[in-house]
Amino acid sequence: MVAAVNPDGGWGYTAGTASHPEPTCLALLALSTAREPFAQPIANGLAALERHRQPDGGYQLAGARPEAGWPTAITLFTQLALGAGPEQVKPTVARVLGTESRAVEAVPETADMENDIDLSLVGWPWAATNFGWVEPTAWACLALRAAGLELHPRVQQGLKLLLDRAFDSGGVNYGNRVVLGTATEPIPGPTALMLLAVQGAVAHPRVDAAVGYLRVHAAKSNDLDHLAWARIALGVHDADTATRELLPELDKKVAALAADPTITVHRLALAALAVAGTNPMRLRYGAHPASPLDATAAAPPAAGGGLLAKVATKFRGAMVAGLGALKPLPPTSAVHIARAASYDEPLAEVLAAQFAHFRPHLPLAGKRVVLKPNLVEYRADRVINTDPRVVDAVITLCKQEGAAEIIVAEGPGHWRNVEFLVRESGLGAVLDRHGVRFLDINHDEPVKVLNLGRLTKLDHLYMSRTVLGADVLVSLPKLKMHHWAGVTLSLKNLFGTLPGICYGWPKNELHWRGIPQSIVDISCTHPAHLSIIDGIVGMEGDGPLHGTAKHAGVLVMGLDPVAVDATGARIMGLPPERVPTLVYAAAKRVGRIAEAEIPQFGEPIAAVAQTFALPPKIDRELLPPPKQTA
Repeated sequence: MVAAVNPDGGWGYTAGTASHPEPTCLALLALSTAREPFAQPIANGLAALERHRQPDGGYQLAGARPEAGWPTAITLFTQLALGAGPEQVKPTVARVLGTESRAVEAVPETADMENDIDLSLVGWPWAATNFGWVEPTAWACLALRAAGLELHPRVQQGLKLLLDRAFDSGGVNYGNRVVLGTATEPIPGPTALMLLAVQGAVAHPRVDAAVGYLRVHAAKSNDLDHLAWARIALGVHDADTATRELLPELDKKVAALAADPTITVHRLALAALAVAGTNPMRLRYGAHPASPLDATAAAPPAAGGGLLAKVATKFRGAMVAGLGALKPLPPTSAVHIARAASYDEPLAEVLAAQFAHFRPHLPLAGKRVVLKPNLVEYRADRVINTDPRVVDAVITLCKQEGAAEIIVAEGPGHWRNVEFLVRESGLGAVLDRHGVRFLDINHDEPVKVLNLGRLTKLDHLYMSRTVLGADVLVSLPKLKMHHWAGVTLSLKNLFGTLPGICYGWPKNELHWRGIPQSIVDISCTHPAHLSIIDGIVGMEGDGPLHGTAKHAGVLVMGLDPVAVDATGARIMGLPPERVPTLVYAAAKRVGRIAEAEIPQFGEPIAAVAQTFALPPKIDRELLPPPKQTA
């Protein structure tokens, strides 16, 4: 781990990438368990953290989204664990106290949550002016408790929020127990952080249940991220014999997984922290009311940035509207549908025949190509992700076409250990065989770009530098229904091109600003150049995660993402004119939606169309059916 340090003394998420507060803090916490031999790397790491310090006492990646101040609490905890004095951290304490999550408004999407969780509780968000989530709230409570502010009202309410979000049966996820009437599932990482935050402060059945959940999950997990966090949290909640007996076994599992030379720096630091002889995440309980750290909360930044900022926003809006009216449509809106009965067919040959129709408009020879599959979560019993055999075939196509470089990239909103998803899904074996590298977009360098859609009212978006630097961006979605968007195809797939370090996990701010609006903003700003839908086996019903597998036996390809998605919707039996994303995107000239304007190659839609079961309660998300003309 020390060998992976950057020249500035900090650590990046992966070797050779820019230092970021989160992996730097995890590395410092691990080194703090053996301070004497690592005194110099610790001093250098603390100095590196100071380069991320903001004038208001907060900490965040330099040049990243200003609202994304979530690393502040992690940094505060690390500084305190390494012996920082009260005056040194006082501005940072004030910054943490001054950051509040916003209340959730009563809208149809929250109807099922209002009876399940207390939406009035104020916690901490991933990004300023957003909603409270388990992980940033847990880090804030942990840091403030380490600062001696056990009895501060913000801490007490934060702990209450964490317990409110936990399942009676054990564990917690990012914050919702129920979505549209369907129970969600706990996740080990957030569960561990919740347990660390409440240690010694709360006696509650949900705490005991969370310990039990974490113990059971850790015993059978091979996800290093989950195992390491479980080991750290269970090392604090080790009062029962079953937990104490499990810890040595977890040490062995973590050490074995961390020995993999491909493990990222971020997870190597986490593993080192997990198996260290002492646990710096264990708090010394007790509040200190007279502490000089009982600081007044720092005032949050003024909303809107003042009159000058509002004038600039209006000017940018007018400029973007003018540019939008001049936006050229894709070079062709033709779509090719090919039959593929199974993933065992020669898919590369099928794709090559399809691509022959589009090569004149999009030659790949000599190009840097980024492939963006849909890789959300791994469940062996569910058809959630783009099948790796389709990705395999697309890589083969790119090689045959003479692409100079091929990168597969994804930034899931629900699972932080993307390397685990890549390995378990089978995609890792495909990439190894082809010698193609994978990039975790969530940790990629963010680039501030003008939002050319502006349906979300955001002036700018922060996008992956790797994605923006591609000559050709290929969207590789799964043919799926979506319980909020109606369908999740090539346009929705681009949610994963925005880094989590700017928008959090999940990227829920984009949901609350409007899923169709966010999708269209992303696609207006940086659309895919080529879209290929994996429709061999899709998902009907409660997609994108909890639906049922549905065989459709097709691959759909085109250069116009709206036309491709409209065709995909028609194949699933959902009129695209009812899907807000497609209607709004067509209005913004991202592509064409009318069937008469989409030249059809290969199989006709009628020959392959299916009737996919719709998601529950989807009617309230869809537009009214188009009126029939006499």
